[in-house]
Amino acid sequence: MAVAEGEVRRGAPVSGGRRRERRMMRVTEGVTNRGREWSTKTVAEGVANRRREQRTKTVAEGVTSRRGRGKRGRRSVTAMGGAGIGQSLRHVTTLPPRMQNLVMRCPMINSRGAEQMDDEDESIRKMKAAEEALEEKQKQKPSFELSGKLASETNRVRGVTLLFNEPAEARKPDIKWRLYVFKAGEVLNEPLYIHRQSCYLFGRERRVADIPTDHPSCSKQHAVIQFRQVEKEQPDGTLLKQVRPYIMDLGSTNKTFINDGPIEPQRYYELREKDTIKFGNSSREYVLLHENSIGQ
Repeated sequence: MAVAEGEVRRGAPVSGGRRRERRMMRVTEGVTNRGREWSTKTVAEGVANRRREQRTKTVAEGVTSRRGRGKRGRRSVTAMGGAGIGQSLRHVTTLPPRMQNLVMRCPMINSRGAEQMDDEDESIRKMKAAEEALEEKQKQKPSFELSGKLASETNRVRGVTLLFNEPAEARKPDIKWRLYVFKAGEVLNEPLYIHRQSCYLFGRERRVADIPTDHPSCSKQHAVIQFRQVEKEQPDGTLLKQVRPYIMDLGSTNKTFINDGPIEPQRYYELREKDTIKFGNSSREYVLLHENSIGQ
């Protein structure tokens, strides 16, 4: 049987050139297969790297968002210690070692910070609760002071509530003070003796007034002369206790005047010998003197 040129009969010995061709074909096929395998491996690694990058980005975004949520975010990170962190760590195991360490440390750091902030918030809440309890306790303390209507009832005379209370230093005078009443330059009646008690009330309310002032411009409780024990410095520098007369306007409508000058209400003004007192628009003048005054 004739054999065509270039063909090799089966069973026939193969020449050296044919063996070389077959070896070259095998080497070429091996190289090609290795190239295909390498290309496939490279593509697979590229896909895996993209997945890792995507997972890393997702975890990093989650950590950043938790940091920005404030207290609420901190609580969610703390609560993540169970299933949330476990699920995230399953994805972290596919990352490179350095990235794994970074991502695994973030939840731990955040959880520690969140726990510390929660402790501080708890301390603040306890302090506020203690302050509120103390304030409530103080509000509930019984008060034994007089107030409102009860206080006014204790300062009533003949059914009228007085507009003043005598001070602790109130004393009866040891000098016999007198008020001489003048009208249009003339003396009216006998002088008013004001040394028998520690205070004298002037006003139109005759139920309580010690010295009535019936002029329409005078208030019902116009003013009060109060004798007070005070310390006075002597020429030698020593202090001597004396009982001195003072006058106080009780918030009258038309004021009280000392030597034609108005005085402020609810303040004590010391009176001196020969001072002239007027009440409202009344033309009566009250001149203060005592038993030892010269040229009475």
